[in-house]
Amino acid sequence: MSNLDQTTQMLIFLLIGAFVVLFILLIVYFVLKRKENKKEVNKTQKINSGNINKNDKNSVGQLDKRSIFDFMEFDKIEDNMIIQHNGKRYIMAIECAGINYDLMSGVEKTGVEEGFVQFLNTLRFPIQMYIQTRTVNLEKSIDGYKKRINQIESELFARTQQYQEMVESGKFSKKELDKAFYEVTKVRNLYEYGKDIIYDTEKMSLNKNILNKKYYIIISYSPNESGTGDFAKDEIQAMAFSELYTRAQSIIRTLSACSVNGKILNSIELAELLYVAYNRDESETFDLKKAMKGDVDALYSTAPDVLEKRIKEIDKEIQEKAMSKVTEQVENYRSKYRAKLEQKENSIDELANEMANLILNENREYLGDDVVDGILNENSEEGGKAEDEEKQKKTRTRKTRKSVQRTTE
Repeated sequence: MSNLDQTTQMLIFLLIGAFVVLFILLIVYFVLKRKENKKEVNKTQKINSGNINKNDKNSVGQLDKRSIFDFMEFDKIEDNMIIQHNGKRYIMAIECAGINYDLMSGVEKTGVEEGFVQFLNTLRFPIQMYIQTRTVNLEKSIDGYKKRINQIESELFARTQQYQEMVESGKFSKKELDKAFYEVTKVRNLYEYGKDIIYDTEKMSLNKNILNKKYYIIISYSPNESGTGDFAKDEIQAMAFSELYTRAQSIIRTLSACSVNGKILNSIELAELLYVAYNRDESETFDLKKAMKGDVDALYSTAPDVLEKRIKEIDKEIQEKAMSKVTEQVENYRSKYRAKLEQKENSIDELANEMANLILNENREYLGDDVVDGILNENSEEGGKAEDEEKQKKTRTRKTRKSVQRTTE
């Protein structure tokens, strides 16, 4: 029994040890497995976070881009039309001049109402009425007034100078002086009146409550209205323009029955309309023309290359030198001909005598030798006398020059 008990006890101890070892191994296995799982989770988190960041960046850029284009609600302005949704919608605007309905008589009011009813009955397409309120910018008016005042001021100065000269000369009658004084006074009064207008207009421009309402009728066209034909973009745009133009003209004709005048806005006016709509505050002081002149739509500007500038300067210098050389050569050439001309002018008599002698010698047969020789001898004697007289004149001029020099010394 004792041996059996010992063996059973040993087996029990061995089983207990085996269980303990298995338990420890299981614990180690779970710990290692948990660490591996943590590492994999961290890796996946990093990868996912990187993908999320990339996607966020792309999505943010796309959202910004899309939000800007959605906010602008148009692609471009071309051919007096606003193009939307990549050519799926075209818009044209008509500006209408307002009328003062309250100051009209009863007959005029009924005429306007009947014309407006007729306008509504003739509509076969949807329209939209748009009213835009703008602050009145008096800067252009003030600049025009100032230019005109400068002209009047110069005219006033000239007239006052003329009147003073007339008074100082004493050659004009009282009636003429009074007339000149009246003209000076008239110009002076006009000048003072213009200065008052400028002062009042500048004072008025400080008040930003001066508003102006503009009335527009918006008409649109979609290519789907013309059917499902396969047309190019240029053809679709031409069809849209012709259709919108005919619609706009029909609206303008029917509105004329209401005493309302209208006109189709061109591309620049459409751009101004949208500029004011999207820039309410800035458009008061910084209008579309100033924005275009200031190149606010340009992202950057670059200066020309230094070498290109140098080449241009060298080309200009070469051209200037070539022109100066050409003018110098022309002047020299002309001076040679002038010298020849002066020489011929000085020796007209001598050349005439020589030619006369040649003519006499050629006509000896007809005139006779005695006549020709006699004339030639007389001419030679007269030529000798003339030479003596010229020599005497030269000696006289030399003597007078020497005497003048002595007196001056």
